[in-house]
Amino acid sequence: MNEPYIFPNITLLVTHYNRSSSLERLLISFEKLNCKFSEVVVSDDGSQSSHLDYLKSIQHKYNFSLITTPVNKGLGNNINKGQDAVSSPFTLYVQEDFVPKSTFPDSLQKAVEILEQRPEIDMARFYAYFKYPFLKPLRDGFSEILFSLLLPGYRKFYVYSDHPHLRKTTFLEKFGRYHEGVKGDVTEYDMMMSFLKKKGKAIFYDDINGLFDQVNSSEEPSTMKRNFLRENNNFLMVAARNIYRHLKFNFDYLFS
Repeated sequence: MNEPYIFPNITLLVTHYNRSSSLERLLISFEKLNCKFSEVVVSDDGSQSSHLDYLKSIQHKYNFSLITTPVNKGLGNNINKGQDAVSSPFTLYVQEDFVPKSTFPDSLQKAVEILEQRPEIDMARFYAYFKYPFLKPLRDGFSEILFSLLLPGYRKFYVYSDHPHLRKTTFLEKFGRYHEGVKGDVTEYDMMMSFLKKKGKAIFYDDINGLFDQVNSSEEPSTMKRNFLRENNNFLMVAARNIYRHLKFNFDYLFS
């Protein structure tokens, strides 16, 4: 057994919807890494009874609080009600389809130290689909994320992401609650803009695939459904999408 990594000031918050096996895999992974959190909160978004019953059957084994809702209310509501149940100073937010690597606990410790020593930093990001384009090296594999409208490209706007991250539990007080009653990608976009407009600051782990794997099995595929136009990789579609994002992101930041 590895030496325990004890995080008395961090709550692990996991959002869940119809992927109970994936959730258990995540909890087992943290158990194997011997990570001990102040508490574990699982926020369920109205899963089918078979998944919800399974969560209840393993709740005592993995010692987590289960926050439920009678009907599916979307990503925004799921994160909000989960975050409301957190009482520790920091929240480690992880969606149920991620698996931490053996290198993660050490990096989590470093991230906590940075956020404690630098109170102006609101969150530490541990995973991304692409490396953020404007970074200032900090320490221990982390860099500060730099944002300015004068920097080129639209990817500079992705300072915030729903991918695994550590944040202060006062996050919702500063940046507002997640937008409810809309599609998940809209919820994420709205929080991204709120984070920027309210001068949020974040650090980024430089090796974007170094701390987590995202695992979507055929038995429990991703439940996030995105617009076809966002996923089409035709050259012309990609070019049009990039131009659209550049214009929309700048307009929303300046005028919405």
